[in-house]
Amino acid sequence: MKRTCKNGILKVFYGDLSKHEADLIATPSDNRLSGREGIDAKVYDVAGEELREACKAISVEQRKLNLPPCPVSSVKYNKPYNLSSKHLLHVVSPDCRRPVQDDKRRDLLPKTYTNLFAAIQEKNDVNIVAAAPFSMDIFSYPHREGAKLTFSLLLGWLTSDECNIEEYHMIVQNKNFIDAMRTVYRETEDQLPGRDTTDE
Repeated sequence: MKRTCKNGILKVFYGDLSKHEADLIATPSDNRLSGREGIDAKVYDVAGEELREACKAISVEQRKLNLPPCPVSSVKYNKPYNLSSKHLLHVVSPDCRRPVQDDKRRDLLPKTYTNLFAAIQEKNDVNIVAAAPFSMDIFSYPHREGAKLTFSLLLGWLTSDECNIEEYHMIVQNKNFIDAMRTVYRETEDQLPGRDTTDE
């Protein structure tokens, strides 16, 4: 799937985020940047033990300063280590297995993407971003609702003058989410920003 907007292109791939090549890889993280589950665990495995040690150091510093773990929707840059990218960005995503975060998911997910976009704009050497759809894997965001919101947020940004990249690659592994995306895309395609360029 490919959709061309005013200032950037969204491409959707079925694949493994940890093996994708991009200027910036954004991985969905828990609030301790633990890399214990799902897509994030694969990213850590490829990046190597140095990434795990760096994230442990972040947690230790937080505790030393009497600070809580990284709040939901926050983002934090790290070295990519063995990943095929210039930058790695941890994106603390809403976890809908937790009742409070599930109740607030419609506010937390847009806030998460807003913080992601702001972090991308800090870099002037990023043309291609690769990211998983946040909260849609083990964090259990309802897929149909999540697909609609994710499309709206990403395509809105790629249309805006704030967009400073050429391509955003959404890397999807969850087949149920792919099905939800296809359904939502088919039903709302004429309402979405940009134009479908999948066959070009």
